[in-house]
Amino acid sequence: MAEKRVMTTEKTSNFSISDLILVAVLLAAGAVLKLCVGSVINFFGMKPNFIIAMYCLAILLIRPNKTSTAIGQAAIIGIIAGAICQFLPGTPWLNFISELLGAVCMSLLIRIPIKIGKLSLVTSVSTFISTVVSGATFIACLFLFTGAVTKSLVAYVPIVLFTALINAIIVQLLYIPLKAVLKK
Repeated sequence: MAEKRVMTTEKTSNFSISDLILVAVLLAAGAVLKLCVGSVINFFGMKPNFIIAMYCLAILLIRPNKTSTAIGQAAIIGIIAGAICQFLPGTPWLNFISELLGAVCMSLLIRIPIKIGKLSLVTSVSTFISTVVSGATFIACLFLFTGAVTKSLVAYVPIVLFTALINAIIVQLLYIPLKAVLKK
């Protein structure tokens, strides 16, 4: 006899269809922005990394209840972001590691209440730190695999910090209106 499947409204560890659509749209938007706008907005070789900003935003908006679920979903988002980076100009394969760690970091940081008075800083601080983790991992892997001189590592620190600052601002500006839209 065939078993009947019972549908529940309880959130499972899997992505819902709306979560998948949200992640796909945000990562696609990040890739397009990185290709088109990223080259125009270039301050002394420093530019925002819209893919990191968009996966941070996706993780903030999806925000699963269980930590184990959040880490798994973030890992999937990070791997997808790394795969998208393979089609963009840059260093092949290093983005898989850096985006995976950045996304997992984001999923863990959004659980920590970071407030000044009643003002929540979780969105900005978690995006900033996740971008730094992603950028630092990318640079560490780059130097590890290419054997570059460590003196040039110092030159990358301002680039990573500036990118993290811009990403934190972008995500903070987009989070509130997108969260309101998604509630509807």
